[in-house]
Amino acid sequence: MPRAQRIAIFSLVIGFIVLGLKTIAYSVTGSVALLSEALESIVNVATAAAALWAIRMAAMPADENHHYGHHKAEIISAVIEGVLIILAAILILWNAVDAFLSPRDWQNLDIGVGLNIAAGILNAIWSTVLIRQGRALRSQALIADGIHLRTDVISSAGVIIGIAAAVWFGLPWLDPLLACIVGLHILWSGWRVMRASFGVLLDEAVDEDTQQTIKSIIAQFGTGALQAHDLRTRFDGHNTYVDFHLIVPSDMTVYDAHQLCDQIEHALKAYDPQIKPHIHLEPAHKAEDGAIEISESPSQ
Repeated sequence: MPRAQRIAIFSLVIGFIVLGLKTIAYSVTGSVALLSEALESIVNVATAAAALWAIRMAAMPADENHHYGHHKAEIISAVIEGVLIILAAILILWNAVDAFLSPRDWQNLDIGVGLNIAAGILNAIWSTVLIRQGRALRSQALIADGIHLRTDVISSAGVIIGIAAAVWFGLPWLDPLLACIVGLHILWSGWRVMRASFGVLLDEAVDEDTQQTIKSIIAQFGTGALQAHDLRTRFDGHNTYVDFHLIVPSDMTVYDAHQLCDQIEHALKAYDPQIKPHIHLEPAHKAEDGAIEISESPSQ
């Protein structure tokens, strides 16, 4: 089984464990702030399941109906995660408002806070693993899941500090106020996940630094060509697609032009093995202003 799938399965298991801890914490205390934590954990389980589905789907090879593979399944999963996060935030805010209108009594706060701390530590460790492994594996689903868990850790810390302050100073209204803060924080997190996913779905270009690196590689390893222009890039969550027009002397043989394209492609893949280059050859009269100027000395 691929490593990304094993990580996703383990993430689902951890999600259920954290959900159990936070549900018990709410049930023994009656704190609406801890209820908000439990509700978010339900979303954590749902998003972990969505990530597992997406990773399994993305691992499927290209077929006659999907010539470029199934990598965007992970982006769909990330969008679903964003929607679920936002729905959880709305539910948390709803419960917070209800608690403001109908104050609730607290019980066994020491037990509830202790369980929440244990769940927070587990999430903190696992969110770091997910983000690091997601970046290493170029898995948008794992990264989105890790970012979501990290927001859960931050909100859990705020809830614990707030509950301690509410008990110390005798301010019960801090409980629903904390739930509101947690809800707003989660709402912002959901928007960030969806914004990043929409960028991929809409074929947003790679960042400016990566584009400059790609241009430098083309200029360095394209010796023999005259220039390159119309560079376009996009990212599907796993692969980076690069296409451009390469202007070569009109009398260059097909063989030499092909060898030149191979040289550039190998250099791009050496920079990033997940780059999928597509080079369109054109004769000298197709040169344009503002193009990528090619180095005059051969690259080693």
